[in-house]
Amino acid sequence: MNVEEPGARIHATDPFATPDADRSPVRRLRGRLASPVTLWTTPGPAGLTVSSTLVADGDPARVLGLIDPESELWETAEETGRIAVTPLDPSHRQLADRFAGLMPAPGGLFRADAWTETAWGPVPAGSGTWAGARIDGAREFGWGLLVEATVEHVEAGRDAVPLLHYRGRYRELSER
Repeated sequence: MNVEEPGARIHATDPFATPDADRSPVRRLRGRLASPVTLWTTPGPAGLTVSSTLVADGDPARVLGLIDPESELWETAEETGRIAVTPLDPSHRQLADRFAGLMPAPGGLFRADAWTETAWGPVPAGSGTWAGARIDGAREFGWGLLVEATVEHVEAGRDAVPLLHYRGRYRELSER
């Protein structure tokens, strides 16, 4: 006789998740592409976690990103015309969640961490690598806003392990 213990039962999967057959194939494809987790900030300050970032070398170098067109970051970036882009490392998981709106930020997004002020926006203190860029324009792109900017300043610090976004979770690179 099999008698279950009273109380809650823990599922191996999310019981509220959309069934695989009903999920967008494009979203499933995107989830299978590992993306760097970056923090975009502006003077003001405002900020947003962005995992759709591309840097193109050239003369001039460019940075592109897909952001939420209704975000406070975009409102402020339009006014200031500047952004700071910082690649995050695994120690920044909670910071990434706060700026993505997934975690509470009592007192504001910038209160819980130390920051270095730059002409392009605040950068997390101790982040050795970041770029300052001037916004050139933006246009609707899918459900997001494709922001294009010219890189004006680069700090290339220590070679830190990047924080990645893959299949809906943060991941780290591992040597195998």
